[in-house]
This record gives sequence, C-alpha cells and structure tokens, in this order.
Amino acid sequence: MKSTYLKIAAGVFLTSLLGCQTQSINNANEQVAMQLQQQALNSNLAYELVESLTVEVGPRLAGSEQDLVAVQWAESKLHSLGFDKVYKEAVQVPVWHRGEAKASIVAPYPQPLVITALGGSIATPKNGIEASIVRFDSLAALKQASADKVRGKIVFIDHLTERHISGKGYGKSVGGRSRGAVAAAEKGAVAVMIRSIGTDHDRMAHTGMMRYKEGVAKIPAAAMSSPDADLINAMLKRNSNITVNLQLSSQNQGFATSYNVIAEVTGSSKPEEIVLIGAHLDSWDEGTGAIDDGAGVGIVAAAGKLIQDLPTKPARTIRVVLYAAEEVGLVGGKAYAKAHQAELDNHYIAAESDFGAGRIYQVDFRASESAYPQLLALSAPMTNNGVVLGTNKASGGPDVSMLPAQGVPVASLRQDGTDYFDYHHTPNDTLDKIEPAALKQNVAAYAQFAYLMAQSTIDLRPIVAK
Repeated sequence: MKSTYLKIAAGVFLTSLLGCQTQSINNANEQVAMQLQQQALNSNLAYELVESLTVEVGPRLAGSEQDLVAVQWAESKLHSLGFDKVYKEAVQVPVWHRGEAKASIVAPYPQPLVITALGGSIATPKNGIEASIVRFDSLAALKQASADKVRGKIVFIDHLTERHISGKGYGKSVGGRSRGAVAAAEKGAVAVMIRSIGTDHDRMAHTGMMRYKEGVAKIPAAAMSSPDADLINAMLKRNSNITVNLQLSSQNQGFATSYNVIAEVTGSSKPEEIVLIGAHLDSWDEGTGAIDDGAGVGIVAAAGKLIQDLPTKPARTIRVVLYAAEEVGLVGGKAYAKAHQAELDNHYIAAESDFGAGRIYQVDFRASESAYPQLLALSAPMTNNGVVLGTNKASGGPDVSMLPAQGVPVASLRQDGTDYFDYHHTPNDTLDKIEPAALKQNVAAYAQFAYLMAQSTIDLRPIVAK
C-alpha cells in the first residue's frame, strides 16, 4: 500500500513539475515575443528596405531587366542583414511587354480615354480597333447575353469594386479582368475594356493579369479609369451608340529565368522544420511597387532579421521567401511548392504579406480543429500589438495558397485594406502611400507570429477542410 501511495505521489509531483516547466517555457516565449514587438516598433528597417527597393530598383515586372536587378538587390540585402543562409532558386516566368495604350471616344462625343493594357493582352492592329461598345454590369451579365448582342463590338464590363477593410470587393469584381476577354470572345466581341478593378476616383487605370483560353480567339484587353467609365455611362444615357477606338501595342515575348530569393534563420533544435513567411519581389510596371509588394518584402525581411539577432535562436527554422512573378500568375509560389514537394511535411506553417502596409487587425489560422484553441492561446502576445485572434479559415496569401492542398497549415495576418485598391496596380503605387508606423506594426506582428510558431509544441495537422 505504501508503495502505491509513493507511486501516486511521484506521479503528482512529476505532473506538477512538467506543468511548471511548460508554464516557464510559455512565459519565456511570451517575454521574447513582447521584446520583438518593442524592437520592431522602434526600428525603421522595413521602411528603409522598401525605400531602397522602390528607389534603386523601381518597377520590376516579371521577366524584365529590372526583375533581375531586383533579384540581385534582394540577395545583397539579405546577405547584409546577416541571415544564416541566403540562396535563390530559378523560376521560368512569362515575359510580356506593355507597349503603348491609347483609346478615345470617336462618336458621338469625341473625347480621349485614360486606359492601360491588361497584363498578357495581345496588341490591336496598328491602326487600332474601332467599334461600338456594349455595356455589362458584370462578367456574369456578359455570360448571360446573346451572341447577337456582342458580336463585332467592344465589350465594356462596368463592375464597381466595393471598398472593404478585408478587400473582399476585389474578389467580386476581378473576374471581369481575368476572364472577361474569354467570355467576350466566345460571343464574337473584337475587344474588351473594363472599369478598373479599384476603389479610387483618380483618373488612373489599374492594370492586372488577364487570361486567354485554348481554342478561343484572343482579343485585346484593357482597363479604363473609373472617371472614364463614368463618362461612358453618362454618354450612354444620351446615345446608345458609342464608338470607341482602341490601340494597344503590347506583346507576349516567351519566357525568361527569374528567381525565388530565400533567406533562413536556422532553427536551434528542429532546423529541418520550417516556419515560412513570404512576400513577392516582382511588381507591375506602372508604379514603383511600394505597397504591392515592396511593403511585404520589407515586413518579412525585417521580421526575420529581428529573430536572426536574438541571443538564442528559436527551435524551428524561419524561412523568408521572396517569390518571383506573383503578379503574372503565382508563378514563384507554384514553383516553390513543386521544388520543395519532398519537404512540405516539414513546413510547420506558412504566411504571406501581400496586401500593402495597412495595420494588421486580425490573425487567422488554418490548422486542425483541436489545434485551433491552442493556437489562440499561444498567439495571445500578438493582442498587445492590436491584433485580434480570429478564425480557423485562413488562406495564407497568394503565393502560399496552394500549400493547404498539400496539407500545410497556413495563417493570414489580416491587414487593413480599406484604401489598398485606391492605389493597387496603378502609377500611384508609390512610397508615399506607406505609413511608417503602420509598417512597423506589421513587422512586429510577423516577428511575433514567426517566433511563436517556431517555438510551438502544438501539432497543427491535419488541417481543416476548406
């Protein structure tokens, strides 16, 4: 009997000891997380990186000369920041040249229009395409229209983009940009012009990628500024027959080699396990790519640097990935997933910063149901940085969005995107749109997230179904 009592007592003591040790580790992790927050809020590194990228490199369209300059810039900067490992991985990317874009109302009220070619569009004939326009509220409305209504005309998709903190209006309207040319061509249209996918009222057109479909005629595709879309609507109230001349000289020029640029903070006890934080290095060629996605590059590089400089490295490896060619079809993200297929089981969690520099207001996860409450508890220090603990329905960001299908847990650090689509894919995407204090808050959130995940003892798999 005495032996039984001794065993019970020993068990209770051991459980109590382990509980104290766990609590002590949790307290230590929280202290480091709070230290990282304060260091981030006192550092200008992220802003300095974005300034350097936008000034010294500028626009960096995938496959262009400046794209390779950006790769060299990234390698040099990451080496200078002292990461344990810096390397690059080749990616084949499509090459597209914008050329010139012009359009005008020919009749009955002659006026110029402000437009831009959509990424991937073919050119018009040298003298342009001149035809009547036919207007639709949305891609869905175009798809429901008869071919007789569309044949031989320029389709005008006039889908307004809703302003929202999460940017969810973009998802409702972007189909007109990406799939409008196919839908219009299937009904015999000669070109497609869309209201820019943006929430601004500036007379600037928003570019962005569009797609063609095998077996469907390729037609030119352009976006017009919102004020010009309003102008056409006002004309249509007066006269239903509006003739437009559209001229594009854009060209698809095959493929070139670009690179995913990667830096690592080597884990102290589980170096083979990876916490991935990413952004994309390429940008459109209209602005300088400050908010899309220079901000993300600065955020994740600065967050990684803070963890690199800790006196004791976290358990897991922090991998900072600057993806190639996101804008033209998540090319770098897909290439990374393929190249790292064999080690995806060792990817503990992944997240990407690609929504400007607005303050992070919420963190969402996509992990197992049982892990989710534990993740919320583990992430509690992030609330001191103004981040609310959110849902278990994260997508992770564009370049990591394919990883959940491979079983990889992801997180979404939700940024305030209320004004993001005012500047997105326009000449107005410039450094002055970034608020330094908000950028610092982002760095703090990513540093805390990456460190806490690298120290976590929670089993995150299998992740919940979408």
